[in-house]
Amino acid sequence: MTEASALRFYADSGLLRPAEVDPASGYRCYSADQVARATALRRTSLIASVIAKVEGADPARAAFLAVRHDTGETRTGDVNHLGKKYTESEADPRDIVADQVAAFPEGLAQVVTEVIAEYEAKESPEAVCARDADKLECMLQGIEYRAQGYENAQRWIDNSRGRIVTKAGQALADAVLKTGSLDWLRAALGETQR
Repeated sequence: MTEASALRFYADSGLLRPAEVDPASGYRCYSADQVARATALRRTSLIASVIAKVEGADPARAAFLAVRHDTGETRTGDVNHLGKKYTESEADPRDIVADQVAAFPEGLAQVVTEVIAEYEAKESPEAVCARDADKLECMLQGIEYRAQGYENAQRWIDNSRGRIVTKAGQALADAVLKTGSLDWLRAALGETQR
């Protein structure tokens, strides 16, 4: 999937709508604050496919589950653990999706509903890989925040790492934690690693 086709998919599915669309050309424009969301969607799908490949699961299915799992958050936002303390009950993603697809053709509604149900059941190998990808992507965000000077991001990093369950996901997370953000550049330039 190219970057352009990924953005079209995200826009068409409501996961990341463009800030503006040129009526003449159809060119989609995204605001600066949407970059993090687009990056997270793309990284999560790529990570899920890698973990699934190593784990012997279906990489394409895992990537699809990883991208689609946030469907409900288009209506509720991403309520973190602390925020859930102040709500009466947590919205069930399956209920949200049922509302979202109520007007869809039956076959399409069934596909979307089944994808979310599979992810939430946490039973298929692809769902487990997709969930690990989501945690690993959160860990990466924490590492990026820490590199920007947010020293309290370490708790976020540790919590995300602790929730990864597959061997492939754990190995990938550990490798990320041992690697500096510019190690790839130093290696390409033939410099000594840190």
